[in-house]
Amino acid sequence: MDVEPNTVGWLEDTRRSYDTVAADYADLTRHLLDETPNERDALALFAELVSAQGGGPVADVGCGTGRITAHLSGLGMDVFGIDLSSRMLEIARRDHPELRFDLGSMTDLALADASMAGLVAWYSLIHIPDHEIGSVLAHFRRVIRPDGMLLLGFHLGETSQLLTQGYGGHPMNLTVHRRQHTRMNAWLENAGFAVETSSTLTSAESKLGGITIARRIR
Repeated sequence: MDVEPNTVGWLEDTRRSYDTVAADYADLTRHLLDETPNERDALALFAELVSAQGGGPVADVGCGTGRITAHLSGLGMDVFGIDLSSRMLEIARRDHPELRFDLGSMTDLALADASMAGLVAWYSLIHIPDHEIGSVLAHFRRVIRPDGMLLLGFHLGETSQLLTQGYGGHPMNLTVHRRQHTRMNAWLENAGFAVETSSTLTSAESKLGGITIARRIR
């Protein structure tokens, strides 16, 4: 169902929705990367670009149950996760006890300026209303060091969709926003990033997905 974007209470709705579906979300997505070679290639390229800049800490923002965090760690990255949902983080810590997972929001990142070699937002910007995107990307730029890398995954399209149930049929109340590459790239450039690669794909991760890698401009 296409809807007008919900801009009131959306952050708490997102938190509550993912707390509700966390266990089924973990079960349904645990092995998703096994089915998505193009996404694995994008994550590997991101890891190579961060390494080429000297490496360093990487934040997986909106990490959910930690599957992307763990994959990046397996690629040799010094990575930790941040998520809004305490229930998601309980599962992440259970499944990946060797990794660090912090409670937090991309709308107010509790990270020091220029402290990150890279940042990942893997299909986690999809619940951010348009009017908040600029502020979120400004937080990303603030915490990424000069020439550090940003990796985004998102759903491509022009519409927003209200989800009232998902991941095992549990009730949810949150909006999924689809964006085009042109719009996302413009937001990134306005926030002080230079887009390095943008690709479109169809896979088990997204019926029509976009992946963008950008570099923080000095």
